[in-house]
Amino acid sequence: MTTIAEPVIRIELLSKQYRMGGELLKALDEVSLTVNHGDFLAIIGPSGSGKSTLMNVIGCLDAPTSGKYWLDGEEVSRLKENKQAEIRNQKIGFIFQGFNLLSRLTAIENVELPLIYRGVPAKARRELAIAALAKVGLEERIHHRPVELSGGQQQRVAIARALAGNPPILLADEPTGALDTKTGKEVMGFIKELNTLGHTIVLITHDPIISEQAKRIVKIMDGKLNEEGGGRLELHSGI
Repeated sequence: MTTIAEPVIRIELLSKQYRMGGELLKALDEVSLTVNHGDFLAIIGPSGSGKSTLMNVIGCLDAPTSGKYWLDGEEVSRLKENKQAEIRNQKIGFIFQGFNLLSRLTAIENVELPLIYRGVPAKARRELAIAALAKVGLEERIHHRPVELSGGQQQRVAIARALAGNPPILLADEPTGALDTKTGKEVMGFIKELNTLGHTIVLITHDPIISEQAKRIVKIMDGKLNEEGGGRLELHSGI
């Protein structure tokens, strides 16, 4: 008998509302979405579409007003802030547009940082950090500080940091936004390669050229998801 794996992300009728002055703003409007292990999903939308709010909910940086969200089999919609922080550290590897590296730390020290928060012993976290940096081709730059690295190398350090704890999801927020076109293509090549190695990737972008490199594309507008092709949860396969 074949067992069907639980999706790594399952969102059902999720909404997020904010009150601005006397007006109620619905940033997310009954969003439903499923992401399976090994998927490469791009969520694309313009500024103000709700994509950043959706990223914050997926990343356990914010809680929905209503609806449900299961992450790696655990219902996380109503978790308290300290539990959300624990889930973020264990389940999600973040890749940010601005790299978010600490300038005083070397590449390996930046990669080790989330592992310290997780309580990984020094020897083990050093080994994990070296392996992650080797995976993005920076094994010879482990003792360089961010100022000694190019923009593309800094983003690869950020990718290694996201990879180091082997989280179920890599959540990439405009990962090429601070890079020139050539370097951006190189970084996207690394991200696609990670997906071929089995990593589940959710990419947030406003750029259709970037989104088309994903396997699946979802468009968000006015807080609603519109899948390219097919039914509500059967998403379009990209290039």
